[in-house]
Amino acid sequence: MTKLQNRKCFFTIKLHTDSERQRLTTVPAKRTDKKGEKTMKMMKAAVALGMALTMTVTGASAVFAEGETLSVATDFEVKTLVPWAASEENAFMVLNQAEEGLFRMDENNQPQPALCDTYEVTDDKLTYTFHLRDGIQWSNGEPVTAADFVYAWLKQMSADATNGYSFIMTDYIVNGQEYNEGTVDASEVGVKAVDDQTLEVQLKSPTPYFLNLTTMDMFFPVNEAFCEEQGTNFALSPDSMLYCGPYVITDYDPAVGVTFAKNDNYWDKDSVAVEDAQVRVIKDAAAALSAYQAGELSQVKLDSANVVAYKDDPEFSQEIDFRTSYVQFNLTDDVMSNVNMRKAISLAMNRSALTDNILADGSAPGFGLVADGMSGDGEKTFRELNGDVSPYDPEQAKEYYDKAVEELGSAPSEVTLLVADDSVSKSVATFIQSELVTTLGLNVVIDTKTVQGRGELMDANNYQFAVTAWGADYDDAMTYLDLWTNGTPYRGNYNDADYNALISDAKTQTDDAVRLDDMLKAEKKLVEEDAVVAPVYHRGSAVLTKSNVKNLISHPIGVPIEFKYASFE
Repeated sequence: MTKLQNRKCFFTIKLHTDSERQRLTTVPAKRTDKKGEKTMKMMKAAVALGMALTMTVTGASAVFAEGETLSVATDFEVKTLVPWAASEENAFMVLNQAEEGLFRMDENNQPQPALCDTYEVTDDKLTYTFHLRDGIQWSNGEPVTAADFVYAWLKQMSADATNGYSFIMTDYIVNGQEYNEGTVDASEVGVKAVDDQTLEVQLKSPTPYFLNLTTMDMFFPVNEAFCEEQGTNFALSPDSMLYCGPYVITDYDPAVGVTFAKNDNYWDKDSVAVEDAQVRVIKDAAAALSAYQAGELSQVKLDSANVVAYKDDPEFSQEIDFRTSYVQFNLTDDVMSNVNMRKAISLAMNRSALTDNILADGSAPGFGLVADGMSGDGEKTFRELNGDVSPYDPEQAKEYYDKAVEELGSAPSEVTLLVADDSVSKSVATFIQSELVTTLGLNVVIDTKTVQGRGELMDANNYQFAVTAWGADYDDAMTYLDLWTNGTPYRGNYNDADYNALISDAKTQTDDAVRLDDMLKAEKKLVEEDAVVAPVYHRGSAVLTKSNVKNLISHPIGVPIEFKYASFE
């Protein structure tokens, strides 16, 4: 493995919407082994756009504190804060302020000890022993112990987890998958509380980015006694949660947002400069900009119509993120089960026209699932090595479409594209609609739902194709590729033995070159050969950030925005 690469990012916010970690994706983001030495320096900048449909800007501002409050926006609901149910970046953004794990990402995107003070790893890289800090506490004053980690991790590995993230542990931890399947009990899983301050973790195979994984929200501890006492009410309100991170949650409404206050019991409270913060749900780009201009937001994302107007403003910046928006096909649908139809749709999209003329926010065309700049072999990025596996080719698209119509017996009268109700998603859907009717003569009906509504339809296998996204959790192609090994409706019901074998070998492979080759082949099979997904673009953002806000840090992968390091000038 090549050494981790540093990246420094300021004044940005990452959105996972798969959305969004429904791996969501941000994923998570994504969350981070950085191995590329030539990867471009990336900064996440996506503060969000929109507002709950039931709110006005004036009404929303009355909910939140005024004055020296750090305020960011998101264009999706914060639909749950239950750790083993949360799958979207908005939830991770919130949980990352209120909770903390063994390690935390610093401003250079490197994992640094957080609740963990020191650790050891055996020579074979299979056993980690973590030593917790002295005196770390929950927000109610009770100690955070190794048992809190064991409880939370087992919960995430169990059948109780509904966020699609069990694999992030079961793939790595000894007997994690068996525990998930109910064939072993908790005592046989490779996660042990040696004593109150010592956590032992046994891995199936060497995992160079394991410390990076522990920065992810699903690796945060949960107090068992408190959780069991709350029962089904756990994490449904601020009072039904305990906090071990920089902030406590003081108010939570999925459609409105979240407010925070500094956690006086946080072990590193002296480094937390901002006393109050908030995440607001604002679904309309114009409304978000108005809120920013009124001094209600510390940072705002601009839609394409405003980029030109503000590009010379000293508060303006334009960045790109390790997040891929893509079309997810349902392989059990009568039309989308046809591989030639899927290839036709993918090849019919002029992705450069979308990013240059419609998004115009620094986003890059999605010529592959793995985002531009993601690590490859240390000399070239993954994208450079694998080339364009999802190009624009309207002539070939029409050929594939004609084959599909012949195989189906007739051309479909229309197809339905499922999308979330934020401004960007709707613009992307309108673009796809236009491309498909122009190039293929295929009529597309756009079905707009809330993020939650879209996710529920996809989970229920009630869709034809949908616009969704995934943000990298760590700087390795596996953060994208292992999403399609579980055969779930959300992932289009894809279950291919050859693809699964490539991913399985890559996960256990000790030869870096062979591992990389497995992943290169897997992406080509998923995107080019089987056309299970059609990448559309890699997210970029044009943002305005108040000049008095300093060190509001986010990362191109993994952990979302960090309030902890922010301050007011």
